[in-house]
Formats: sequence, structure tokens, C-alpha cells
Amino acid sequence: MENSKLYLKPNVKAEPLFNQWYAWTYLIAPASAAMNIANLHLKIMKSYVSGPQVHANAVKNPAMLGGPFIDYDGKRVDEIRALIDQTSREQAHMVEFAQSVGVLGELLRNEAKGHSLEPLYEKIPQNLKGYVELVYDLNSNASIRFIEGLLYKSRYYNPASQSLSLSLIDKDDRAFALSTPRLPDDKSLHLQIPFNSGDVDYLFGMKTAPRAAGELQERLQLRPHDYEVFSTFLTENAPPPAQRWKGEGVRVRYYGHATVLLETKDVSVLLDPVISYKYDNGIDRFTYLDLPDSIDYVLYTHGHQDHIMFETILQLRHKVKNIILPRSRGGSLEDPSLKLIFQHIGFQHVRELDEMETLEIEGGSITGIPFLGEHADCNVTSKIAHLIDLNGQRYLFAADSNNIEPELYVRLAQIVGPIDVLFIGMECDGAPMSWLYGPLMTRRLDRKMDQSRRFSGSNYERGIGIVDNLKFKEVYVYAMGQEPWLTYVSSVKYTDESNPIVASNRLVEECRRRGIISERLFGKKEFHYGV
Repeated sequence: MENSKLYLKPNVKAEPLFNQWYAWTYLIAPASAAMNIANLHLKIMKSYVSGPQVHANAVKNPAMLGGPFIDYDGKRVDEIRALIDQTSREQAHMVEFAQSVGVLGELLRNEAKGHSLEPLYEKIPQNLKGYVELVYDLNSNASIRFIEGLLYKSRYYNPASQSLSLSLIDKDDRAFALSTPRLPDDKSLHLQIPFNSGDVDYLFGMKTAPRAAGELQERLQLRPHDYEVFSTFLTENAPPPAQRWKGEGVRVRYYGHATVLLETKDVSVLLDPVISYKYDNGIDRFTYLDLPDSIDYVLYTHGHQDHIMFETILQLRHKVKNIILPRSRGGSLEDPSLKLIFQHIGFQHVRELDEMETLEIEGGSITGIPFLGEHADCNVTSKIAHLIDLNGQRYLFAADSNNIEPELYVRLAQIVGPIDVLFIGMECDGAPMSWLYGPLMTRRLDRKMDQSRRFSGSNYERGIGIVDNLKFKEVYVYAMGQEPWLTYVSSVKYTDESNPIVASNRLVEECRRRGIISERLFGKKEFHYGV
């Protein structure tokens, strides 16, 4: 057995964790991680211990999907209590950091009235000194700029807090990921591996390259019991060989949600990868096994957890050549540097793309297109749509862009239009601001304000406005979170009467009436252009 050549099964789920919580961008950047520990994780766990049945009832209520409720059916209370104690002890410095951010925010509200901020530096809490700059905008609104590069070199960034939880998955039904810490069970294996470790690439490279069993046990330092669990994740059956597209023209594959792969015989471009595992579930889909053996460019539109998914990209790191990210202003809680995040989790070739900046690639180019809205009116610049030109065919991937300013697309049409194919998200309800940004806030937002500021994409009127200006030949609605393997991060479950479904149906119908090929995508789709 020690010399047997074994592969990782295609249905091994690999959840990246931070302090036993599902990891996403705000749990990597040090300042936002501290705010989430103090203002979300500990609060959820303490609420669960106080009223476990309240959480159990809420989880069963579809209207509460995505809410701050732990999904352990009211059980395992002692383990959650122990995790509270462990977190309070091991992350005390992070909690203190978050508390100091609150103190500093209050100081600025009370004393930063437009005069010089220099006298306030002596009042900055000691644990923030040297890590922050106090700044005004041109209208004398004061805020904190975090020196992110320095924070990553401090005790506030600790890769030892990162780990992987491995288990087998055979269905799409997964509990909402962001509100329940992962507790050990007899079917999961918890590997204390930081995300930037070469062991991550070694492990996931086993999906296509077999390893000897004895080598595995030694490399991953598995105890006998752990290896017993790990062995259930292994198989001697080789997967079908990964194949690059070698045909003429451009092959475009939709993998669900906002994930699209464009391939020519010279280049591959993957957008917002969120990939399903391989198992029988009745819904046809592309999976990890359908990806090529190497991916030249991975593009990201923005940092929300249903677009930048570490669960997927860490499994692909060994085959990804370049990561292309929207440029961040950095230094704020709500808009941490995505480039620093990816560099610190082990990616070597990371580049930012600015608005209207063009990157030349084999057989074409990628141009950053302004992306408005969908971020609850916060000053987040790390969001960008992509105009991809391949073999003379032009595709706009607008993701969750909300056409809140129609003049933008009038101006874009004069510069980049017309464009052949549009992919646009139309999740036009959107959660309120506090759903993601609540833990980052140092002052509670009025409920009416919170409800008015939402993470919403374009509705029908705004979507058709984009179509009107850029003269597309084909229009596809995507990034709706409909695929059932996405609900654990999107918390979306639509009915036929849901606003996004009604709005996108209307857009598709109007496009077809005009003679434009149109469809709302679901599951999988393959297109061929220029053949």
C-alpha cells in the first residue's frame, strides 16, 4: 500500500479555514480579519451558546438563509463554548485591535472637524500606532488609512491561523458557510497548513498526478488516525487527462454563476472561478476535471465571497500562471488590497488592472471596464468588468455591475463599442450593507439607511440601458447564484416571482424581440466563435 500510486478523488471538498471559520477575503487582510473576529465570530458564537434553539429554528427558515446563525441543530454547545474561550485567548490581540479601531473612529468623529489631524496622533491607541494614518478627503471627512503592507509583517497576520478541512461531498446541499465555525467530526480531516504552503499545491496536484501513499503520510505529517481518514479520500483510478482546446476559433464554457472559461489554441482565460466538484446530482455541469492542465490567466471582477473563492483557487494554484485583479485603493477596512491578499496566500504572478487599462495577451487583449454599484455605496475601487478581445471577437463580462449612471455606458460606447457578446449579472435585490460590511463598521447604521444601501446588480431598466448603448449581438444573464452548488456562499434561492428572475426574463425576452441572441444561463453552456 505504501508504494501504491494514488489520486485525490474528484469529490474531495476542501474548505479553507481561518480560526475554524470559512475563509474569504476579509479574513485574510489583517485589519478586516480583526474586525470580523471581534464583531461577528465571537458575537455569533456567544449568541448560539445563549440560545442554541433560536439558531436551530432560524436555520430552518428559508427567509433567514444567510443570516448570523450557527447550523448545528442546537447541539455541540460545549464545543462552541470552548471555541469562544480559545478564540478569546489566542486572538486577544485581534479583538483589542478591533476595539481600538472603534475607539479611534469615535475620536475622529468627535475631534476631526477640519483642522490639522496631527495633534490627534498622540491619542491613537498604542496598538494602532505606526499602523495607521489619519486622513481627510477633500471635503474634510476624516478616516483611517491602514498601512496594510506593515500589518502583514506584524503579529496581526498569522498564517498559523489558516488551515484546510477535507471531506467527501456527494450533493449540492451545503450549509451557509460564513456563519458556522467548522468543528471536528469523524468524516473530516483538519490539516493545519497555511495557504501559502507548497503542501497545498502538492495535495491538489494529486487530482491529476498520483502520489505514493507512504510519501503522502510523511509529507503531510499525518498521524495514523488522520491517515485512516485521509485514505478514504484517495483512489487508484486515474481521472481522464486534462485537455487544452486545440480547435480553431474561441471556445467559451460557462461553469455556473460568474465562472466562464475562454480558450483558443494559444491561450486560456478563466473568470471568477467557482467550480463544482464531480458527483452525480442530476444537474449537468462542468467540474474541476473539465479544466485544462494549465490556465494562463485568472481574472477577478471583485472581492465578494461568491467571486473570489479560495476553496476553488487554492485547488487551482498549481496550474495557474497569472492572477489579474482590479486595482484597489487599499488601506481601508472595506477595500483591502486584493494584490496583497493573493501574494500572501502564495500566488507569485499577481497583477492589478486599472479602469481603461489594457493587457495584451496571446491573440488579443483584456481591458478593464468601470464597474459601478453593487457595493452598498462604499468607496470600493477593487471592482472591474472585463472586455476581452480574442481572435477579433469581443466579450464584455460585466459581473454584478449596476448601471446606476447611464452616462457611463454612453461614454464607453464612444470609446470601446460596439461589442459582440455581453455577460451581465442581474441579482437586483441584493442584501443590505450590514450583511457583509456590518463587522467593519465602528458606528451602527440606521436600519432605513442600511436597507437602502444594497449589494444589488442591474434591474431590467438598467440592464437594457447597457444593451442599448453597446449594440451587442448576444446577451447572456449570468452571475445569478442560481446553481445549487453556490447557495452555501450566495444564500440565494429564487422563485418564479423573485425580482431578479422577473427582471432577467424580461431582459431576455426584449433582446430576443430585437433579434439579439439571449438566454439566462444555468448549470453549463458551451459556445464556439470564429470557427
